[in-house]
Amino acid sequence: MLKTLYKSPKKSAYTLIILMAIFSAIYNAFLPLHGDEAYYWMWSHHLQWGYYDHPPMIAFMISLTNHISQSEWGIRLVNVFSFTIAAFYVFKFTTELSDEKTALNAVLIFLSVIIVNAGYIITTTDAPTILFWTLSLYYTYRAIFFASLREYILAGIMLGLLMMSKYTSILLIVSILIFIFIKRRDILSNSKFYLALLIAVAIVSPMVWWNYKHDWISFLFQIHHGASGSFKINFGSFTTFIAGQFGIFSPVFAWVLFYYLYKEKLFYKNDKLFFLALSVVVTIGLFLYKSLFKTMGLNFDAPAYIAGVILVSIVISKYDLKKTFKVGLIIALIFTILGRYLLLFHLDIIRTEMYNSDKVVHRFATFAKPGDKFYGDHLATASYLKYYLPNHPDTDVATHSRYSQFDMWRKKDFLQNGLVLMRNHKKTAQLKKLYKNVKLIDTYVVVPKRRIFYTYRVSDPIKR
Repeated sequence: MLKTLYKSPKKSAYTLIILMAIFSAIYNAFLPLHGDEAYYWMWSHHLQWGYYDHPPMIAFMISLTNHISQSEWGIRLVNVFSFTIAAFYVFKFTTELSDEKTALNAVLIFLSVIIVNAGYIITTTDAPTILFWTLSLYYTYRAIFFASLREYILAGIMLGLLMMSKYTSILLIVSILIFIFIKRRDILSNSKFYLALLIAVAIVSPMVWWNYKHDWISFLFQIHHGASGSFKINFGSFTTFIAGQFGIFSPVFAWVLFYYLYKEKLFYKNDKLFFLALSVVVTIGLFLYKSLFKTMGLNFDAPAYIAGVILVSIVISKYDLKKTFKVGLIIALIFTILGRYLLLFHLDIIRTEMYNSDKVVHRFATFAKPGDKFYGDHLATASYLKYYLPNHPDTDVATHSRYSQFDMWRKKDFLQNGLVLMRNHKKTAQLKKLYKNVKLIDTYVVVPKRRIFYTYRVSDPIKR
């Protein structure tokens, strides 16, 4: 099969990318929303320059896909669009660094690994981050090595949009600056460099202004969110994070990447490959360090694998690792196919917070009365209610939960008579401190011993 694909690598790569987009759009229609997806969808109906949890790009992009469809697959068009464009640029970038056959290998790796397939499915801030990280990496490379005004302008635009997607995107900028100081200090005297910087700052400035007006609340949240509060070493989280890299990027491809980064000394002698290698090492290196003290999400360093995919494909071609590539591809596909199968047919095993979330809310809605207000016990349940209840009524979080965008939008005396959906029965005591009358009216066992939802009717809020 690979021999057939190599006969026309560009056509094969583009065909695979488009087929993946179509398949993902269809596949995504059969999964209920994750709590984060419903939360971000809610943001898309309250557009602003910043949010407590993240920069605004995810809300802007969902607001665009809302014009196509606000169903599950419609919201997830953000992912499909982002990863499809990223895949095209992976091919384009690799072709410029090597050749079209190597670029086809890069696309095959990109489309096969589980971290990318997960990105095609669940709508998070990672989707726009992957899109603009890829574009920023490509156009910054073009600006540095070919120095045209157009490339510098595009680099500035993409880097600005990247920072509007996720705060950890600063790691790509750090890796670029490290490269410039080590290899290309002459760029610091180039006026085009400062033009690109000015463009990026101009794009990011509304988000920075929003943070300033809100006492830097979003910046501070992310700083505390990623900090452990202690320097006590946790080898469990450290080893889990390392092992996770071999899972999300597949054991073979991860081994090839890390081994040759070490063997080739980050490809230091080849400026173009060193440029890519730095974006991998800086990003994974930071989260590897932080994993010594706190559990890190395996998606946190996902953007590093954009350059990782390209480097692995180039190494495979350079050292003629055909068997390694085939074995790596087979293992990656097995991981991915198994993951997609479990997600579609056994969601309760791997994603209990998504399993039957739509049915949970539909059942909850049968207890509603005219004039009821609706509450959850967490931002996820409140977001589910907002999305799945008829006419998308305003919802809120009734009990104590982590600070979120709900708190920022909340009005005084927000507690009224209505219904509360809870997934933590222990919070009943909190509810009784907020209302004079609290009555459990339904218990819905979604996943035995793992996921149970409780519906309460509450009235007469206690005035504070």
